[in-house]
Amino acid sequence: MPCIARTSRLALAASAASLALLATACGRSGSDASGPGDGKPVTLTFWSATAGAKETADAFNKTHTDIKVKFSMVPAGPEGVTKLSNAVKGGNAPDVATMDYSALPEYASEGNLEDLTPSSGDLVKKEFPEAVQSLVNLGGSTWAVPFDVTPIQLFYRKDLFKKHGVDVPTTWAEYRTAAEKIHAGDPDVTITNFGGGDPALLSGLAWQAGARWYGTNGDAWKVNIDDPASRKVAAYWDDLLAEGLASKTPLWGEGENKERATGKVATIIGAAWSAGNFPVSYPDAKGKWGIAPLPSWDGKASTGMYGGTSYIVPKGSEHTEAAAEFIKWVTTDPAAMTARLSSLKAPSSALPANEGMRAAAAKEFDNYSYFGNQDVYAVAGQAADTIVPGWTWGPVQQQVTSVQMAAGGDHTKMLSSGQAKGETAVTDRGLKLDK
Repeated sequence: MPCIARTSRLALAASAASLALLATACGRSGSDASGPGDGKPVTLTFWSATAGAKETADAFNKTHTDIKVKFSMVPAGPEGVTKLSNAVKGGNAPDVATMDYSALPEYASEGNLEDLTPSSGDLVKKEFPEAVQSLVNLGGSTWAVPFDVTPIQLFYRKDLFKKHGVDVPTTWAEYRTAAEKIHAGDPDVTITNFGGGDPALLSGLAWQAGARWYGTNGDAWKVNIDDPASRKVAAYWDDLLAEGLASKTPLWGEGENKERATGKVATIIGAAWSAGNFPVSYPDAKGKWGIAPLPSWDGKASTGMYGGTSYIVPKGSEHTEAAAEFIKWVTTDPAAMTARLSSLKAPSSALPANEGMRAAAAKEFDNYSYFGNQDVYAVAGQAADTIVPGWTWGPVQQQVTSVQMAAGGDHTKMLSSGQAKGETAVTDRGLKLDK
């Protein structure tokens, strides 16, 4: 059975003040039509970039007769959000889509979402931990339904650590020492890939370090991306890269996978959802990888979140009730998790936000036995309980992400450019900025 993470420390909420600020920009939808009323099944269009989403839609279609789901794979990250935004503007948005938690405040406050309070508000309240609810309940309304929780974890090559006499690090200082020792023993091996710059990972590591990129003061937004805690994180990784201890190979590319598959990196900084990629991308390394808590700055167990997915109904859907029914099934029914994990090409290892789904997830994923005797979901559940409380996403994060991606992997520059863009984007939207 998986470890059911305690949620008392998962205080992932935006402050009450920031929620009130969002409320001023969000309007309630009047659309709640469920279907054409001619006795035929309602057809929902569903866009997602998540692993196993197609298999989930297929399973729903096999077990439901009144609603049919037509699935389309879309790009992940900002590119996917832009595609969705254009579809909303063009009046041809899907009925259901998935969206990162980081994009929700911006997307909801721009009026791009249907208000799910009437159809899904009670579901979110009853079926999800209170702290996770606050990622999707903004300005007094429910704008999405949570899917997963995404604690950052350390994946490490047990064989390489043993070969070079390195213990699993519990602090970032120990992690650097491990990097030095492994690289000295084999100059072809670095501690991890960290090139190209990944704003989502940088924000999660800053989150762990105690950063607060957004906040509010009265009716004004604070933007504090280039803060001391974040700069400490950026300088740490920029230094590892400059000294050749971390690989400059860009994240999310073919080069990254090749280095990881051939033992050229000793660790991967990933999240709960990363585990599903290992059996597919590194099949020959079965039994060689282990999972450990993320190293921390003070040695105490703590982590941030790396990504995280929710289900939304984009503005303009004529089938909000049917969409809500599909969303309820896909986020709370164990059969949906079983279907998601049935994908052999891209099995999901996402840690469900709905705790009742975790037993089904652990049962299915354990069939891979990739990580030896480690229970992937138990380890992820324990990590979720150490997520640092107090993080708030702001109303301009997608714009910030775009400029950070253009910073060329210079993490210090990612912070300064993100700070500048965050400030101008807040004022450009007509919101007050607290200097």
